[in-house]
Amino acid sequence: MDMGNAMKRLISSMWPAAMSLLLMALPALPATAALKVLACEPEWAALVRELAADNASVSSATTALQDAHHIEARPSLIARARNADLVVCTGSELEVGWLPPLLRQSGNARIQPGKPGYLEASQLVARLEIPKVLDRSLGDIHPAGNPHIHLDPRNIAKIAQVLSERLAYLDPANADTYRARTTAFLARWDAAIRRWETEAAPLKGLTMVVYHKNMSYLNAWLGLREVGSLEPKPGMPPTTAHLAELVARMQTAPAKAIVYAAYNNPQAAEFMSERTKIPAVMLPFTVGGSDRAKDLFGLFDDTLARLLAVPK
Repeated sequence: MDMGNAMKRLISSMWPAAMSLLLMALPALPATAALKVLACEPEWAALVRELAADNASVSSATTALQDAHHIEARPSLIARARNADLVVCTGSELEVGWLPPLLRQSGNARIQPGKPGYLEASQLVARLEIPKVLDRSLGDIHPAGNPHIHLDPRNIAKIAQVLSERLAYLDPANADTYRARTTAFLARWDAAIRRWETEAAPLKGLTMVVYHKNMSYLNAWLGLREVGSLEPKPGMPPTTAHLAELVARMQTAPAKAIVYAAYNNPQAAEFMSERTKIPAVMLPFTVGGSDRAKDLFGLFDDTLARLLAVPK
């Protein structure tokens, strides 16, 4: 027998099994997304996921249980910024305490203001409560207007269109996918807005005491009325004296609800609720703020459900 030919036949018969064993022994290679996106807030991370799906690796610098005004640019966050292709933030000085040093320390030229890898959502919509006088004695006011733009879903639609084009610019190979997903998202979103507005009709004129002036866009969209704030001035924690004054005011002209966000300490709202018998209502405020608010649609579904549960 030709030993050379016999050896070749043996190796040939063993080759598929050997290769299978070799592949099983190798570590799985991670799937790499085309874009790395760092969002400053959960709502923008959720929007990127709607438009990009698996074409982007998305993370948020903050969670629904954090106040986006006040976080630290920790080393792990700097590392994420260093590797990001796109940073999506609210802007209008919401992140003024931590975003500038984060961008600077990242050393990432792609995501600096003015570059394609940096997007400020608040610059794309009309802002409310732009102050006529800049006086820090009035509290933590924002010169460019109220930055909490995401609680009007019509703003989300406007931002989605610009964000889609930015994704397409940064990742032209998947541009058609981004645009198709955006078209589909906006169709679902527009239908949801119409549904929400119909469901929320009974809420028009609802009076609320808020914790912080972060519900203004929700109020403007639904016709809600803010009649007090647990903060004596924007950004200043509630004080006993201020809460006592609010309680006295509610005795003669009670609000229907005391509203606070998931990231707020509930103690002040509960204190006032106990003394006025006005229900304290926690709103998710952003994606992840409640079990139901798992995405942008759930955020508004749950927000309306909680407000509609307030006794009339």
